[in-house]
Amino acid sequence: MIIKSSAFEEGEHIPVNFTCDGSDISPDLRWSDYPPETQSFVIIMDDPDAPLGTFTHWIVYDIPQTMNYLPEGFPKLPEVDGIKQGVNDFGRIGYGGPCPPIGKPHRYFFKIFAIDQPSLGLPAGASRQEVEMIMTGKVIDEGYLVGIYGR
Repeated sequence: MIIKSSAFEEGEHIPVNFTCDGSDISPDLRWSDYPPETQSFVIIMDDPDAPLGTFTHWIVYDIPQTMNYLPEGFPKLPEVDGIKQGVNDFGRIGYGGPCPPIGKPHRYFFKIFAIDQPSLGLPAGASRQEVEMIMTGKVIDEGYLVGIYGR
């Protein structure tokens, strides 16, 4: 699977607008080359370079297989047209942009997972652990986009 954004290219700097130093809105994401048997998608954004271990910035699930795009500034609501969002490590629903400590830039992974079921069967506001537990054995393909941000 391929996941891209018009905001930045693979391995490039994430613009400040998409961080806690800017408007803290999500970048647009689009994906392609997923298996025809895909029934839904999950997106997880995280920072493996965080000082206390991997930090989860965004969890989106039950994205229907008819969609291959999330717009910039996706609403920070528990559910948007059936698409559900989980609680990030900031303790909030929806997207929480890069906000690393001053020093070495961090890598931010936007991961896309193709799921063989139309829904994970979880309510909105699930944790990453809950989403990953339900996803086990249901992921048929995945891809990722990496952006860099530092202060």
